[in-house]
Amino acid sequence: MPYALLFSVFVVAACGLAYELVAAALSSYLVGDSVTQFSTVIGVYLSAMGVGSWLSRYFQRDLIGSFIRIELAVGLLGGFSAAALFFAFTWLSGPFLLLLYLLVFVIGMLVGLEIPLVMRLLEHRLQFKDLVSRVLSIDYLGALAVSLLFPLWLAPKLGMVRTALLFGLLNVLVALWTTWLFRHELVSRRVLWLQGGSALVLIVAGFAAADRLSSIAETALYEDRIVLAESTPYQRIVLTRWRDDVRLFLNNNLQFSARDEYRYHEALIHPGLASLPWAKRVLVLGGGDGLAIREILRYPQVESVTLVELDPAMPALFKQHPALRGLNGDALNSPRVRIINTDAFRWLESQANAYDFIVVDFPDPTNFAVGKLYTNTFYRMAERALSARGRMVVQSTSPLYARQSYWTVVQTIESVGLQTRPYHALVPSFGEWGFILAGREPYTPPQRLPTGLRFINADTIPGLFNFPPDMDRTPAEVNRLNNQLLVRTFEQEWKQVQR
Repeated sequence: MPYALLFSVFVVAACGLAYELVAAALSSYLVGDSVTQFSTVIGVYLSAMGVGSWLSRYFQRDLIGSFIRIELAVGLLGGFSAAALFFAFTWLSGPFLLLLYLLVFVIGMLVGLEIPLVMRLLEHRLQFKDLVSRVLSIDYLGALAVSLLFPLWLAPKLGMVRTALLFGLLNVLVALWTTWLFRHELVSRRVLWLQGGSALVLIVAGFAAADRLSSIAETALYEDRIVLAESTPYQRIVLTRWRDDVRLFLNNNLQFSARDEYRYHEALIHPGLASLPWAKRVLVLGGGDGLAIREILRYPQVESVTLVELDPAMPALFKQHPALRGLNGDALNSPRVRIINTDAFRWLESQANAYDFIVVDFPDPTNFAVGKLYTNTFYRMAERALSARGRMVVQSTSPLYARQSYWTVVQTIESVGLQTRPYHALVPSFGEWGFILAGREPYTPPQRLPTGLRFINADTIPGLFNFPPDMDRTPAEVNRLNNQLLVRTFEQEWKQVQR
C-alpha cells in the first residue's frame, strides 16, 4: 500500500505540471507574449502549491476521503481546462487572462494539498527520512516525465484539449484506485465510488468529443472555413479558405493571404536577387511554404536553392497539398531545390559553403527560440556564409507598427560589419512591412527584372527605400544572444497595436 500511494504522488506531480504546461502553451498561442505567459503561469502555479500545502494543516479527519475528492476535483478541473480556455478566449476575450490565472491558481492549490495529505497517510508506514526522500524524489520524477513528454509527444500528437483530458483521466483513475485500496477504511466509500464513476464518464465523454470541442472553438477564432489544422512539435498550423483566398496561420498568427502574398514575396526577393545577375547559389532560411522559392526560381541562372526549415511538416504540406502546390508553383518539387529540416542557427554554425544570395524569412521574434535568429551572433554566421559579393535579405516586421523593433534589426545587422539598405512595402494583410538588404558592397537597384511580376518593377523599386517621418530611423540597440531585447520590444510594440 505505501508503494501504491507513492505511485499516486508520481501521477499527481505529472498531472499538475501537465495542466500548467497546457495553460502556458495555450495562453502563448492565443494571446502571444510567450515570455510573460510561461513565467507567470508557472510562478502562479508554484505559489498556489504553497498555499495548498499551508491549507492542508486544516484537514484533520478522513484524510483518505479528502485525498480522493481532491484528486477527482483536479481531474475534472484540469481535464477540461484546455477546452474551457479555448471557449473563454473565443467568446469571453476580456476575462480570458483572469480565467487562465484563476484556473492555474486553483489547480496548483489542489495539487499543493495532495502531497502533504499523502505524506500524512504514509507517516505511520515509513520512517520520516524515507518518507521525505521518497515522496519528493517521486514528485520531481513525475514532473520530469511530463516536461519531456509534453513537447515531444503529447502536444504534437494529442493536441492541447486531449492532453489535458488524458491527465484528467489519470487523476480520476488514481482516485478510483485509491478508493479500492482503502475500501475497508472508508466510511463513505459508496458516495466516493459514485463520484469517481461520474467523473470517469465525464472525462471519457470529453475525450471522445475532444476533436469536436476543438473544432467548435477553433472555428470561431477564424473568419473563414478551416480546411486543415495540425499540431507539430514546433507549432500549430491552420489553413483557412474563403473562395480563392487561402490563409496560413502559425500559432494563431497570419503568415500569408493568397490574395496579396505576391506583394510580400516579390518585395522580399526581387530588389536583392535581381541586382545579382550572376548569382547561382541561393540559401533560404525559413520560408517552408515555398512561396519565396517560387520567386527565386524565376531566375534561370540560379543553379541551386537550399531551404533550411525547422518544421518538416511545413515543406511536406506545401509539397503535397494540391491548392498549396498551385500557390507556390510546385516550387518545392523542383530539382533545383534541396530541403534540409533542422535548426537554422545550428546549421549555420557548421556551414562551410558560400551562397550568393541568402533569404532570411523567419516568423517574427515572439519568443526567445525565434529571437535568437535575430541576434548579432546569428547575423555574424550568416555573413560568413555569404560569398564575397553576395547579398542577404531579412524580413524584419513592420517599421510602422513596430518601429523600434525594425530599426533594432537594422542596427544588429550593421553591428557585424554589413552595409544595410532598409526598405518597406505595403502588404494589405499586414500593412506596411519591412525588409533589409545587407552586403559588403554598396547596393544599386536593378534595372531589369523577371517578367510576370504583379507588384515590383524597375520603376517602383527606388520608392521602396524611402521612409516617411513616422517610419524613419530611430536610435536602437544591438540585439544580442545574451539579452534578446528584441523579443520584449516586439511584444510591447505589437500590444499597443492590438489595443
